[in-house]
This record gives sequence, C-alpha cells and structure tokens, in this order.
Amino acid sequence: MSKRRKSRETAPKTKLRDIFVARPFEGLADEPEWVALRELVPAASAPLTLKPEVVEEFGDRPVTLSTVLPMAWPAMTRADGRVFIGLQRHVQSGDVSRDLAVAILSALQTKPGDTVAVPALPGEGPRLQDLLVDGPLDITMHDGFEYWLDADQIQDSNVRASLERANASIYPTIRLAAAKAAYWCRVAPEKSHIRWVLPEAEDQALDALARLSAAGELLLGENTKFAGMFRAHGVLVPVWDVPGEPDGTDFEAPLADFAKRYADTLAVNEPLDAAARRAKQGLIGRQLTLR
Repeated sequence: MSKRRKSRETAPKTKLRDIFVARPFEGLADEPEWVALRELVPAASAPLTLKPEVVEEFGDRPVTLSTVLPMAWPAMTRADGRVFIGLQRHVQSGDVSRDLAVAILSALQTKPGDTVAVPALPGEGPRLQDLLVDGPLDITMHDGFEYWLDADQIQDSNVRASLERANASIYPTIRLAAAKAAYWCRVAPEKSHIRWVLPEAEDQALDALARLSAAGELLLGENTKFAGMFRAHGVLVPVWDVPGEPDGTDFEAPLADFAKRYADTLAVNEPLDAAARRAKQGLIGRQLTLR
C-alpha cells in the first residue's frame, strides 16, 4: 500500500460538534406555542412564512409546521409542492431550532413528492430565527392526520389503515383561550390535564408559582390538583389534574382567574419569605425535564 493511500485511509474524519441550546425557541414571538406543539399537542399545524431572501434562493413553496409527521419524519414534501416540517421526531441534535431549520432547507431542495433526507447532526448554520418571518402562529387543531396527505393518497387502502392507526393515538385536546399556550387534554375517561407553557424564564416563573403555592392559590378550583411541572426548552409547564368531565372549555374561567393571580405575583420583587422558599423546594421536587 502506498504511503499516499494509507494516509487517505487513516486520516481522521471531521466530527460535527453538537451544541446544546437550553432555550431553542427564545426570540420567537410565539415561543410558548412552539414548545407546546413540540411537547404537548398531538395533532396541530400552522403555516410558516419564509424570509424574502430564503424564498429568493429556494423558491416560493408553502411550508407547514406539523406537530408530527408519518413515522416521525423530520420533513416531507407532497406531490403538490407543499413542504411539511415535523416538530416531534426521533432524532435530534442539541439545538432544536437548528434541527428544524435544516429540515426546512433540506425539504426546499427536494423535488415535490420525493423523500427528504435530513442529517441527524446538522452542525453549525442557520436556525429557525434566521429563516422565518417572525409572528404569532396561526394554529389549527386537528382530530386526525388527514392533513398530511394528498387527496388521491387517502384512497389507498394501506394508507387509510395506517392513518386509522395514527388517528387512534390522538387523545382529545382543546386549545384554551384563557391563556396563551394553554391546553386541556383528556387522558382517561375520568381524568384530564390542563397544561400551560409559561413565557417567563424558569427562575422567574418558579418564584411566582412558589408564592402562589405558599398562599394556597395554586389550584384551579374544586376537584383539581396541581400535579407538578415540566421543564421544557428553557421554560416551565405547570400541569393540573382535573376531572374527565366536563371538557376543557368549562375551565376557561378558572384558568383566567389563575392567570391573573400569576401575573400579579410576577410583579412582586421582594425576596421569597420562608413559606415561599419551602414551597419552592416542594415544586422543584415535582419537576420533570423534557428534551
């Protein structure tokens, strides 16, 4: 073997550096909704608007954000040219925003109807914040995943069977109007949850919740229970257990009342008193981190 060939074969491969970003959606106008669609909502979609320079380079194709895609694909293109990006996927790097940006760019470079190849570790490059015209998400809640498909695909018996299985996994979910990024979902006939993605930084939100807990003002009314919190993408998601009946719309008023108490408490700048410090430790012990 020549020295040149040996050198080529033994040369170390360049490793892509994976950087963890704790709050990947920070800076987006609807950061809490991005977190909710990523972690909480089974079936929803929202159109995305690309920046003019991205459209100029890759063409003007409709891009739709989806909670999940078939087989948890990161992206797909339909025969009509539409691009779909999946938030809930199996493989990701340490920066969700970068992952989604690469999925968008990969799909825009894929012919309509073809399979989209998306690298598992994208390396450095543009993030969502660099590609999108920022603004509130126009979210549509879905009872099923039919919105994935072209009209002719739904006629295929195998596709219909697969769609029925996917639809069966959806639990009833309602987007609440009393607070932004708040969702009710029924997880069992006699049990439901209300989950609210808070927009504030973790420490600030945790202090406010601790004050409310110490004051006995953490519940949403009778027969409700504060179940704990998720830590998700740099923000907190408090969770309440509520009865399975009635449905989520009946909790709009209790959640609105709590949202006002929470907002008022956020304005308090004094150090936590002893009761609130104890309550804070209790809340920390009931946290679960989602990544």
